[in-house]
Amino acid sequence: METKVKNSYIFGIDEVGRGPIAGPVCVCSFALEKESYKDFVSKSQEHLNLEIRDSKKLTKIQRHKWFDFLSEQKKNGKCFFNFSFVSSSNIDKFGISKCIQRALDESLDKTILDIKNKNEGKDFNFRILLDGGLKARDVFDDQETFVKGDEVHPVISFASVVAKVSRDKVMANFSKEYAHYGFEKNSGYGTSSHYSAIKDHGLSKIHRKSFIHLGL
Repeated sequence: METKVKNSYIFGIDEVGRGPIAGPVCVCSFALEKESYKDFVSKSQEHLNLEIRDSKKLTKIQRHKWFDFLSEQKKNGKCFFNFSFVSSSNIDKFGISKCIQRALDESLDKTILDIKNKNEGKDFNFRILLDGGLKARDVFDDQETFVKGDEVHPVISFASVVAKVSRDKVMANFSKEYAHYGFEKNSGYGTSSHYSAIKDHGLSKIHRKSFIHLGL
């Protein structure tokens, strides 16, 4: 009798938006089939003529190239990813660590559900690679956290790019409503011009009050 082989997937998880003084935090869960993982990475880099790296080490144009490519690959069923946001008001209410964990759990659960739907009830297993201090729920036995994981594991780099571009788009939209703060440029981080705008115009509804240190 033929042994039933489980389909295997590798997940990469990363967050963006831990440090800003405005806007949400975003976590992305990105998954690839283990069998095609290395081939996907090499062919993707060759196709774009662009190395996949930590999103902070890519230019804005490079990040968007990767994001558009990965979004197309997702439509074609070549990869899976979901990202989740938690608002600034909830960050003030519950703390950044709990909000990151909530976004992580949501994005991971959504991605697992997508894979379950593709496999139509068939068995599958997966390994989860996380960046920095991130950790999935204890129910996931096969997980490992890496310092600067987005520089070592491409699947985490993919998650980093998706989370970064997705959050930057949200902040650019917020800049239309809150025009004084330069969110389209600073993405909510506490630059000197951003703090100057707060002193002149006060706080907006998306500022994290628990993160603001004006020194006034």
